[in-house]
Amino acid sequence: MANYQSPSTLSRREIRKNIRKKRNSLTPSEQISAAKKININFFQHKNLPKNTKIGLYLSNDGELDTSKLIQSLINKNHHVFLPIIHPFNGTTLLFQRYEKNSPMKLNRYAILEPKLNCSHICPLYELDYLLMPLVAFDHLGNRLGMGGGYYDKTLARYYKEHMKKPELIGLAHDCQKVEQLPTEAWDVPLQQIITPSKFYQW
Repeated sequence: MANYQSPSTLSRREIRKNIRKKRNSLTPSEQISAAKKININFFQHKNLPKNTKIGLYLSNDGELDTSKLIQSLINKNHHVFLPIIHPFNGTTLLFQRYEKNSPMKLNRYAILEPKLNCSHICPLYELDYLLMPLVAFDHLGNRLGMGGGYYDKTLARYYKEHMKKPELIGLAHDCQKVEQLPTEAWDVPLQQIITPSKFYQW
């Protein structure tokens, strides 16, 4: 009989490794299909007022492709902001306005981000929504990230001061859901997670 371990008995590192392997094993056609479905699913569940400010991210390491969703938001005249690693502390994120012609650069993880322009930075509390990447999530909305802690540190003040905005939403492939995640005191649970086929809300 195989020696099976449920997700709740695995370490965060083991879960991260397993789920990253799963999402990286998705075929190009599966990724394209997922991107189309997440775009539809998002707008089915979110009726956005005009000129909504939305923090998003550019996909990496097998993450759900966000390019179609970003394009749809821009086409609908919403304002998209992408994360930039803070140039001074290097541990938190800033969110800068992104447009089709925005100059981009590779950050330390070889992920594209906008070139810093302080006049285009949006304070976190002025964003209406923040759509976040994740490696794994469970039935309680617990989120496991890549391990750098950038979002947790960026959102620490958000939770400490009970900010009403932005509304936090996780984006993930369906295969990234696990039974239960081991959690730490600094983890930031999500109110909502959208996958290509489902909308979770807590």
